[in-house]
Amino acid sequence: MHQLQLQSEVITSLHSTPDTPVYPAPVQHSAWMGLQTEAQQVEWLILHFNRWFSHLNVTLIRGNAEPEYFPATSDRPARIQFAHGFFNSALHEISHWSIAGDKRRQLADLGYWYTPDGRTAEQQQLFEQVEVKPQAIEWLFATAFGRKFRVSLDNLTGEGSDGSAFKNNVHAQVQRYLNGQTKLPRDARYFIACVCACTRDDRPLQSHEFRREMLD
Repeated sequence: MHQLQLQSEVITSLHSTPDTPVYPAPVQHSAWMGLQTEAQQVEWLILHFNRWFSHLNVTLIRGNAEPEYFPATSDRPARIQFAHGFFNSALHEISHWSIAGDKRRQLADLGYWYTPDGRTAEQQQLFEQVEVKPQAIEWLFATAFGRKFRVSLDNLTGEGSDGSAFKNNVHAQVQRYLNGQTKLPRDARYFIACVCACTRDDRPLQSHEFRREMLD
């Protein structure tokens, strides 16, 4: 049975200059603010992610089944496939990709294997340990878009805790990213900068926007 594996990270300061300049056009801001449905927002996300990260030879695609990552080939860019066209699934998969280093990005599913729903208490503990950083980053992404974030324990039929400790850890990790105690992965920081330019008039994320009680 495959077990969860910790991912190596590409890191940078939350406040450092991105490797690739951000040049969001005014129309991007207007387009996002005028979107009315999740389907429209998903289309916007796909279009803009693929533009922002074209220099890394990766594309975001909508999937009809479970999420999956396909590394680049000689004639095709890497693909981040998110589940069933769900916006939050896209953010979650982008967060995992942003943490993975160059070596993991050459592996199917980023070399990230896990035991599915129905995990034992021990397996669930490992799942939560590995998911703290991706879900903290996903919370940052969601807030940049003005969307609600919910933690995922992904173990409805298994054993484990009520999630309180996991929520505490996700909240603490977000605060470490925001106060600079822990560096944010390079591409996560760049993605947040691009999104904030289009949705928040370049206003950076602030620690007061991330309260522990928001996860309950």
